[in-house]
Amino acid sequence: MKFTNEDLAPIPLKDRSWGTWNYAALWVSMSLCIPTYMLSSSLIEGGMSWGQAVFTVFLGNAVVLIPMLLNGHAGAKYGIPFPIFARASFGLKGANIPALLRAIVACGWFGIQTWIGGFALYQMLKIWIPAISTLPPVFPDSFGLETGPAITFFIFWLINMLVVYFGIESIRKLLLFKAAFLPLAALALVCWAIVAAKGLGPILSQPSKFQTTSEFFKFFFPALTGMVGFWATVSLNIPDFTRYARSQRAQILGQAVALPTSMTAFAFVGVIVTSASAIVFGSAIWDPVVLAGKFDSPFIVSFAMIAVAISTLATNIAANIVSPANDFSHLAPEKIDFKIGGYMTGVIGIFIFPWKLIADPTGYIFTWLIGYSSLLGPIGGILVCDYYFVRSQSLNVDDLYHETGQYWYDGGFNFKAISALILGIIPNVPGFLEATKFVAAESFPLWLTDLYNYAWFIGFFVSASFYYLLMTGSARQSVLKRVS
Repeated sequence: MKFTNEDLAPIPLKDRSWGTWNYAALWVSMSLCIPTYMLSSSLIEGGMSWGQAVFTVFLGNAVVLIPMLLNGHAGAKYGIPFPIFARASFGLKGANIPALLRAIVACGWFGIQTWIGGFALYQMLKIWIPAISTLPPVFPDSFGLETGPAITFFIFWLINMLVVYFGIESIRKLLLFKAAFLPLAALALVCWAIVAAKGLGPILSQPSKFQTTSEFFKFFFPALTGMVGFWATVSLNIPDFTRYARSQRAQILGQAVALPTSMTAFAFVGVIVTSASAIVFGSAIWDPVVLAGKFDSPFIVSFAMIAVAISTLATNIAANIVSPANDFSHLAPEKIDFKIGGYMTGVIGIFIFPWKLIADPTGYIFTWLIGYSSLLGPIGGILVCDYYFVRSQSLNVDDLYHETGQYWYDGGFNFKAISALILGIIPNVPGFLEATKFVAAESFPLWLTDLYNYAWFIGFFVSASFYYLLMTGSARQSVLKRVS
């Protein structure tokens, strides 16, 4: 059929096998990754105390859990993936817009995670094969890429593509293994930090660097937006996972229990270890891969880097392959299946230069996380508004796959949704342009660029509000015409 394939079709209830533990394992597995560790440790680097950093991470994940559960409901109820869910609000063809925006962000995350995993392999190999760190350069200086890390990056990229080849069942097994193994590695890191810093006292006594309340909140609000933005991607495509749920209770309970707790717990690990590194080495090291490379024992470094690689592989496949594979498949269902979509994600992820993107905390939080949250917040607002306030959780699944149904709108596009999406993005454009240095500082009024600090929230509520007004307004007009 023109608008579906095996990967996009709804999953019958009898074929859904994910229970509460699977969703808990999903979030434990996805949370225990290096970018999560970097979240809190980069907040420490930015000036927060340990308590402020952990609270910011917890609050951000409590906030993003709300759209996560709201959007997940549709997947569990109807067995449909994210791109099909988006058809209800954007139209059968218009759904390609949110799908592609989500896919491009996922490609970026895929590149970042693949770089982290590859660099972990590099840190391990250079201990056993020192010559890998002295290979002659083959890339231009502007790439900022050494030959040794480039080789291990490509090796880890191939491993990711191999998992894609084996399919979704291999992903589920990988997540279960990681959920059991990675907490042990995290505990080992905490033990090292406590021993090296001579107890938790010196670690937790590190004060905040902010002198005034206004200084703190100037950093806190964009940081909170970054925390929300971290999982804003999955809050959209969560139907890709909840479509496998045995029941609504399974996906709601599994996610509600595991997401905020596991994110906060591993963020606390990042706080402890980063603070300990400042005591032991004289400066805070917010990248655990770099930190592990400072140990003298080749066995300790090897164990740590293998743990990082496994952690990164599982998170990368679950968070950054499943969704874009479905999103790219949605572009041409007859030609692109899950595997081809996954391979497309892998290729695009290379070309974002991920080694540059995470080179410093500022670029990681204020450029990357907040930047894409300004795109995904409006999409989330439209999806939630449409499903709960316009349609009262009622979808015609057959019409989601046929151009003769109610979701065809105007030639396959719902221009009201597209208009609401644009209106939600516009307020954040000035701040984005200044943050990315496309325009000079102070090119726009300060109040306008400050909106960017709340990018996800503003985009979500502005787009949701305009979408509701446009959709209910047109419905009222239709009623009046029929009455007259």
